[in-house]
Amino acid sequence: MAVIDSFKANATSVEFSWPPDLTGLERIMLSAQGDLQRLLSAFFARTINIKPIYAHTSPRTQPASPEDPITQRREVHLLCDGKTVCVATSFVTITSPLCERLFLDEKFAVGQTFRKMQTPPQFALLDCGIKMGENEKRTLWRRYTLSTEGFECDITEVFPDRDMFVLGDQWLVQELDSAQETDAGRAKSDMLLLLLPLILFSSSSNAFPPP
Repeated sequence: MAVIDSFKANATSVEFSWPPDLTGLERIMLSAQGDLQRLLSAFFARTINIKPIYAHTSPRTQPASPEDPITQRREVHLLCDGKTVCVATSFVTITSPLCERLFLDEKFAVGQTFRKMQTPPQFALLDCGIKMGENEKRTLWRRYTLSTEGFECDITEVFPDRDMFVLGDQWLVQELDSAQETDAGRAKSDMLLLLLPLILFSSSSNAFPPP
């Protein structure tokens, strides 16, 4: 069931078969219509940056058009203070030269492309759910589409830890401390590997004292 976002002269309703146990904040994030980055920035009160992971674009032999669309498969990570708060994979279809220029040449991200065009996209939430991720963390995901004339996106997003929507700043600090501890542990292991030959050589030398 796709989300039903309806309104009348003095009423608005958003209806969907939501998974059980979702919080109100999670339903708001899952209903974001191309402005997730802005909502996350408001929630954390921090800048949300986009880190491109990959982008595979079809050949650009002529300007994009409905007869000759340009497509792209891409993955980006949304980062807050260097921590990943969302992983988004998308299949984008471009059928206008304006969208081609904004998205491929000027490198606007998906949400920023819609904002730059000053055209609210048509939004359809296709599915969403909860699953266990790495380290037994509860992840939240959704699949949805955004479209306007000349620009269509089929997007799957994964929020790596539902606790972020409960703990907020505390979650960011915990994740940062955990990453620093991991980096310190790796540095210590690397140092031991570098020193191991010297330790072994010293031990072997002491085992055979000079006559």
